[in-house]
Amino acid sequence: MGVFDTPQEAFGILRPVCVQLTKSQTVENVEHLQAQLRAVSDSALQELQQYVLFPLRFTLKTPGPKRERLIQSVVECLTFVLSSTCVKEQELLQELFSELSACLYSPNSKKPAAVSEELKLAVIRGLSALMHSAYGDIILTFYEPSILPRLGFAISLLLDLAEQEKSKQVKIAALQCLQVLLLQCDCQDHPRSLDEHEQKQLGDLFASFLPGISTALTRVITGDFKQGHSIVVSSLRLFYKTVGFIMADEQLRKVSKVQAKPAVERRVAELMIHRTADWVKNTGDKLTILIKKIIECVSVHPHWKVRLELVELVEALLLKCNQSLVESAGPLLKALVGLVNDESPEVQAQCDKVLRHFADQKVVVGNRAFADILSENLHSLATSLPRLMNSQDDQGKFSTLSLLLGYLKLLGPKVNFILNSVAHLQRLSKALIQVLELDVAGIKVVEERCWNSDDLSASPKASAARPWNQIQRRYFRFFTDERIFLLLRQICQLLGFYGNLYLLVDHFMELYRESVVYRKQASMIVNELVAGAAGLEVEDLHKKHIQTSPEELREIVTSVLEEYTSQENWYLVTCIEAEEMGEELTMKQSSLQAITSNAHTCQVTSSPALSKPSPTVCSMNSNIWQICIQLEGIGHFAYALGNDFRLLLMSALYPVLEKAGDQTLLISQAATSTMMDMCHACGYDSLQHLINQNSDYLVNGISLNLRHLAQHPHTPKVLEVMLRNSDASLLPLVADVVQDVLATLDQFYDKRATSFVSVLHALLAALAQWFPDRRQLQEQSLGKEGSHLSQRPATLQKGLENTTTAKDIEQFLLNYLKEKDVADGNVLDFDSEEEEPSVPPEVGKSDTRPDVEPPLPLQIQIAKDVMERCIHLLSDKNLKIRLKVLDVLDLCVVVLQSHKNQLLPLAHRAWPSLVHRLTNDDPLAVLRAFKVLRTLGGKCGDFLRSRFCKAVLPKLAGSLVTQAPISARAGPVYSHTLAFKLQLAVLQGLGPLCESLDLGEGDLNKVADACLIYLSAKQPVKLQEAARSVFLHLMKVDPDSTWLLLNELYCPEQFTPPHPSLCPVQLRGATGQQNPYTANVLHLLKELQ
Repeated sequence: MGVFDTPQEAFGILRPVCVQLTKSQTVENVEHLQAQLRAVSDSALQELQQYVLFPLRFTLKTPGPKRERLIQSVVECLTFVLSSTCVKEQELLQELFSELSACLYSPNSKKPAAVSEELKLAVIRGLSALMHSAYGDIILTFYEPSILPRLGFAISLLLDLAEQEKSKQVKIAALQCLQVLLLQCDCQDHPRSLDEHEQKQLGDLFASFLPGISTALTRVITGDFKQGHSIVVSSLRLFYKTVGFIMADEQLRKVSKVQAKPAVERRVAELMIHRTADWVKNTGDKLTILIKKIIECVSVHPHWKVRLELVELVEALLLKCNQSLVESAGPLLKALVGLVNDESPEVQAQCDKVLRHFADQKVVVGNRAFADILSENLHSLATSLPRLMNSQDDQGKFSTLSLLLGYLKLLGPKVNFILNSVAHLQRLSKALIQVLELDVAGIKVVEERCWNSDDLSASPKASAARPWNQIQRRYFRFFTDERIFLLLRQICQLLGFYGNLYLLVDHFMELYRESVVYRKQASMIVNELVAGAAGLEVEDLHKKHIQTSPEELREIVTSVLEEYTSQENWYLVTCIEAEEMGEELTMKQSSLQAITSNAHTCQVTSSPALSKPSPTVCSMNSNIWQICIQLEGIGHFAYALGNDFRLLLMSALYPVLEKAGDQTLLISQAATSTMMDMCHACGYDSLQHLINQNSDYLVNGISLNLRHLAQHPHTPKVLEVMLRNSDASLLPLVADVVQDVLATLDQFYDKRATSFVSVLHALLAALAQWFPDRRQLQEQSLGKEGSHLSQRPATLQKGLENTTTAKDIEQFLLNYLKEKDVADGNVLDFDSEEEEPSVPPEVGKSDTRPDVEPPLPLQIQIAKDVMERCIHLLSDKNLKIRLKVLDVLDLCVVVLQSHKNQLLPLAHRAWPSLVHRLTNDDPLAVLRAFKVLRTLGGKCGDFLRSRFCKAVLPKLAGSLVTQAPISARAGPVYSHTLAFKLQLAVLQGLGPLCESLDLGEGDLNKVADACLIYLSAKQPVKLQEAARSVFLHLMKVDPDSTWLLLNELYCPEQFTPPHPSLCPVQLRGATGQQNPYTANVLHLLKELQ
């Protein structure tokens, strides 16, 4: 069907249909008309608008009951016409408005008619289309005082539908239609922009409907969450657009005090509202109640779009109505700041955008009333914060702290007016102090120790440093959610950024000194204040804020750093051993000094110095966290000052190195992280670079403090950490200090051996890493390749083949006799034929004074001196010292391996004490001593062979034989016992020892007999594996004997003589029966082939 563009053509096809509809009002006729209308152009339909509308309106006006389907069809057809044309007459607009509204009304019940949802939806859409079709200024002539009854009638019907209708679609359509009626729809071209007079005129008119609209919408918004988020979103949008229009400050300022008398009926005039100051105040008070209800419900709505619309509501009302709704400013600001840390990123982003807008427009800062409201809210919140932290769950605490953070963001520099008030500052500080209280009841913090490994700790690159704000995991009394701690940190950083830093730091340092109970919390707060003052990741909403100058920041950091590293705050008791050590040091001191030393315990337990002889677990936990927080504070200070922190390195680096060597794991980790922060802030590449560049100052401090060891007991830790994180270039600088350490050890060996031995261990570990003996490694590899044991005659392998000849057998026997003579030492006659006369070496003319040895390398001299001390300390009564000395001795052997003239005499002197540790000591010491024995065997070789075979091997073999039945019967728990670990260590070490010491046949047989029983499947798997490793090493030393021994235990096959003239060989293991040794023997024989 073609389109009819001219009115004449359109009239020709529409006239019969309209006449038919006028005569007979049926659904079919209405649908026929609508079908014909689709073929008419909009311009032609505009000319015939009233002609087409007549039969449709006539159908609606016809008295008597009508079918709902007919009314729905008529309304839909009306909607089609109105959406395609413009209404240009005021009278037609008002009449159509009344006729459509009447379709929803039930005269009997005075409520929306009980009609179908489809009809309701059609009528609502018809009303929207009608208002959108109003042409030009005709829409303003519609909104005259005389229309108040009819407009109010329609608004009440739509509000009833939005509130009571079950259909979600009808509810949303009714709310959107209300927006259109109130000229607040989202269409860009409807209505046209209004001037001030027109806005005031409409505001006066709509003010009559404000109570009904606001209360009904509040009921919808605060209804059940199950109604769907889109209904709540639409209701919120209608609420703030309507209220924002009627209560707009810009309109109310221009309202005259005297109401003009409108030319309308008396009843209509009574409906008119004059927006006087009293009306504004009363309405604002009532709206405040509704807004509080809305905020209370919507701020916790589960759907993010609803919370996002709440942000829009706050922005609209605070920007447009900040004077008329001044009483609502508090709840509105509270709602906004409460959503700053919303879980939805969209809501967070919109909150940040609104806050920035408020800051730019000075909505809060430039409004004295708002600033006062925020200040009062902040004070009220700070007052109730401790109670809320006790009573709320983590989600509630998160919301409360988000509120506090938002207040600070909004106030910005104005926060100083609050902080300058003593009452406000005390409330806020005590609240933060109480909320940040740590839980120090657990024993885990004290238990976690830092045991130094044999290898040096790797020096990480500063470029891969952790973020400055990444800190250790903490456990708090009043919350467990880490997001809450993050919020508290942000709050403190904002206080430092906007507040008076001198005032805040001074106040919290007073709390720091006031009580041990406050000390940890005050330290955390001060750390974040300084970081915030430096602007580290602080979101600044107020662009013109003046930050703290670098000079002021450095002065503050210097004073706090001095407080942190003072004697009474830095050297706190963190373990029982430390206290006992302090008591030993002060035993011979005066009573005054003893009391001073015990003051640490007083600081810890917050009780009189002599009331508790030893600290509790809680007090030690508290001290550990105190030190960690102070260390992290120093890292924050470094980031805050940047390169300026180099000026404070002289006072900060030495104490941090002391803590990096602490045995408490948390403290050691915190100190290492702090040093990484220093590297990053001061431009050092790594910890090694940091230490090397400042080594002269550090070495000088160590040297001075070693002379007063009683006052500086942690000095050895500094040297230990330096050695663990540096390179060989440090050695010349610390050589003199090492001699001082050794001299001090000689003086205080009975009191300070533990700390000094740890330093020596770090020193030797560093030397072993810095000066590896590459020549020895090359010699060992060459020796293995050229060993006569590895060069077995080719005929030995051939003898096992079926193609063996008599000549091969003869050659095998000759080789066997030759090797037997070599083993017995009868080699003079045998070798004289092949040996050439040796020519004595000529003495070079340059070889002068051969009796004078060249000076030893520095690292060799140090290792020699250290090993001499270790020999004396091997018999110390303290097991921990003996264990550490054995580790140091092991490293000494590694360092000295290339200088046998120094190593062998020292090994000779150390041997008796080492044997005693191996044969008559705690199992832990036996394990360490056996490790040293393995190292000695690998480096000294022949020098230890006879000693080992006489003094050690018999007892080791006897111990293995004795423990074998026990381990065979034991269950899985046995693998965790010291006895098992000792068995395992001996089995794992015997093989390499046999090979490196080149033991004789008799000693090898002892080892084989002792280990044979561990090949049984009844033994634990790890012991079986270790026993197999022993036999693998024995194969390298004496493969033939090992092969025969294994076949005597279990022979997998019968051996056929290679020649008929030889007798068959019958081995004891050739029974063909399986036994517990079968699996391991087969595995070893497979390796031997």
